[in-house]
Amino acid sequence: MNYDDCLPHMRDVVSCEASLRDISLMWRLIEATARMSCPDGTQGLLSMLAATREGFEALERDLIASFARQKVANLMVEVGTPARHAIDALVRNLYERTADVGFLATDRALREFLAGEGMDRAQATERLRAYREKYTVYDTIALLGPDGHVQAAAGCAEGLKRCEDTFVARTLATDGYVETFGPTALEPGGASALVYSQRMLHPLSGQPVGVLCLVFGFSTEMAGIFASRHTRNGRANLVVLDGDDRIIASAEPAWMPVGVQVPTNTGEEVALRTWAGRKYLVQTFLAQGFQGYPGPPGWKTQTMVPLDLAFSTARAGVVDTLEEPVVDGLLGHSASFCPPLHDIIVAADAVRRVVWNGQVMAPTQHRDERALRTVLEQITSNGSRSDALFTRSIHELCDTALASRLSDARFTAQWLVELLDRNLYERANDCRWWALAPELGACLAAPDSRQLADEASRVLKHINSLYTVYTRLVVYDRGGRIVAASHAMDGHGSSVVGTRIEGDTLEAVLGLRDGQQYHVTPLRPSALYGGRPTWVYHAAIRDPGDVRVLGGIGIVFDTAPQLEAMLHGALAGRADELAAFIDREGRIVCANDPRLAALGRLEGLPPEMLQLGRGQGGARIVVRDGQYMVLGVAASPGYREFKLCDGYGDEVLAVTLQPLGPVQEGRAAARRRTQLVPPTAGRGEPGMEYATFCLGDEMFAVRADQVVEAQPASQVHRLPSAGRTHRVGMLALRRDGVVLRHVSVFDLDALLGGPGTDLAAGGQVVVLRSEQFELGLLVSDLHGVWTFPASQAQQAPWSGDAHPPLVTQLLTADEGRQLIQVLDVQRLRDWLSGRPLLRRPDAEPAPRLMAVG
Repeated sequence: MNYDDCLPHMRDVVSCEASLRDISLMWRLIEATARMSCPDGTQGLLSMLAATREGFEALERDLIASFARQKVANLMVEVGTPARHAIDALVRNLYERTADVGFLATDRALREFLAGEGMDRAQATERLRAYREKYTVYDTIALLGPDGHVQAAAGCAEGLKRCEDTFVARTLATDGYVETFGPTALEPGGASALVYSQRMLHPLSGQPVGVLCLVFGFSTEMAGIFASRHTRNGRANLVVLDGDDRIIASAEPAWMPVGVQVPTNTGEEVALRTWAGRKYLVQTFLAQGFQGYPGPPGWKTQTMVPLDLAFSTARAGVVDTLEEPVVDGLLGHSASFCPPLHDIIVAADAVRRVVWNGQVMAPTQHRDERALRTVLEQITSNGSRSDALFTRSIHELCDTALASRLSDARFTAQWLVELLDRNLYERANDCRWWALAPELGACLAAPDSRQLADEASRVLKHINSLYTVYTRLVVYDRGGRIVAASHAMDGHGSSVVGTRIEGDTLEAVLGLRDGQQYHVTPLRPSALYGGRPTWVYHAAIRDPGDVRVLGGIGIVFDTAPQLEAMLHGALAGRADELAAFIDREGRIVCANDPRLAALGRLEGLPPEMLQLGRGQGGARIVVRDGQYMVLGVAASPGYREFKLCDGYGDEVLAVTLQPLGPVQEGRAAARRRTQLVPPTAGRGEPGMEYATFCLGDEMFAVRADQVVEAQPASQVHRLPSAGRTHRVGMLALRRDGVVLRHVSVFDLDALLGGPGTDLAAGGQVVVLRSEQFELGLLVSDLHGVWTFPASQAQQAPWSGDAHPPLVTQLLTADEGRQLIQVLDVQRLRDWLSGRPLLRRPDAEPAPRLMAVG
């Protein structure tokens, strides 16, 4: 996609581009001025300015394009993730419909009816109604004769005489189900519908005697999917398309009506498309299939965002809610979650380093010359402008990137609990429908008949072979004794037949008022599941008059592998992300990682997220297990009547945890620059120039004439630490791209007794010199170069250490509110070349005064 088309609609990026262009021009002017007017001995400064100008030219060229790509990517996470989940939800639902039609087509009572035996038309109609009352996803259920005459129907087709749809003949000639979408006589007014049909065979001859038709409530299903995934703000639309790219469902039909053909983007990457005279960002998601079922041919979901509205939303304000140390830590890991943000941070560091190096590289003997002083002032001024631009851009892009991550976490958690409720909805339907199987009632009506018990077991085995989400199915009498099972033997070689179900479960089942009610055991260990926790769905089995409860059926959900499959499926391709189902107390029901599951309880979750209302979701940035993480939580939404109005309400939460990077501890963790009022000297008062830098929140200094230059920590070549010198690697010193020599780099935080600095987290290396030696110090950030009068310097007090201190002097700033620790470079060199630094016996870092007053 050509992102240049998007740029005019990204006001913040356009503003950044203009500012970059102006600043880049200024760096070129500063370089030209320096080359014409600066005295001899400033070659290092000129080389640095040339490198800065070249870097800004590359930045101006590359950064805006990557900035635009990132903003588009963030937008499509917000609007594209719901579209991907929408097609997945639809296909998974339709997979269940293919199972339904295949199983119901084998119903002996209905087959006998079509063969002219057994039930009459009224009884067949009642049986179909009973099925539809439980499986509420269907608008119509109909039995057709081979000529299309309606033999019995429940729902919208009641009263219809004949169905002449072409799928009838195709179904009769097909061994298996037929899936048809289009106008049908089974819908009022011949409207389009999604019909699942399968031929029904004579119970004795095996010849086709009719067609079973299940008309899926497509419009109702899509209304629910759109309601949970689409915000009607006019900024984007979510549509479902058929194989001809025509809209068959639209979240906003007044904007994009059903039947209209729209352009698509089959690569699943975002692309620009023009439709109805308007440019749209388009992302299309094809059906991926589920359990071997591919979904209706060519069906897909698509999100369409008008280009002129795509980037008009206000800033999310995520960064404003976070503590400063957390923001600093996240910025240190920006390369992993937002590369353009990392590029801006690197550029900002480079500019600050240019200004700092400009001050220390300028020869002391020429600093009072007007030309050089003017160049240094221009470097400082343009550096400040650059720093302000980068600070604003970092804040805005970090906010956008984190908001995108939060949206994705919330959507994923909501998708997980929706997956669970959609799955368990089917379980509630199954147990109630299978309770109506005549063979099961006959078994309980004649408790002494071994033959009827064996027949009941045969039926249960057949059902279980088709519905493998269950470990076993059992039938039990009014006393709770199990009389038939699909899998009689448990894991210990004992039969479950003859054992009894729990007393509280039996009491609940015997108290069910009608065939629409069901009972689910709490998630707890069950003997029917090898002593592991599970849900068991129960329904009452009644006598033929539907009056007396004879016993019940229990279907044991294979909880562990089914929930694990949901978690792994929803997080496919995201190996580092953790997810779990938990209850309201934080107890873990299932997790995608064994280490997480072993915890038993997810501690430390925000209380308000554990109390989310039904169907609500939320996300936030948290610090957990030494990592910055994106936490997403969503509460069970229910599905159709399930958990909403059917009397069942066992709520489950889904939790996702996406790590963004490890938390740094100690002084090296902070990278926020301390603000400092420049020192001022009285008239004629002698002073000394110091280069200042930061180690976390603490400020340090060395004499400016002892500084060679500063380079980014990313340029350090890692080496194994030798002994206990805290050497972290080697650094090449270059001039005009040519390597002149190498210096060893030492970790200042470790030298001072701290935990040390992670090179991967960034930072700066200050290269020092004294008496024919050079070394580099790894620090957090650079600060400035200032002249301090003698009145603002004092000897550092004795720290109590057994070793000679590295800090021998203190500088005061901000009217004494800030203390700056001055490192003695020669003493540091002596220390490193002699014995290695040892920490005090108590292994605690010495306290360091950062500010007074």
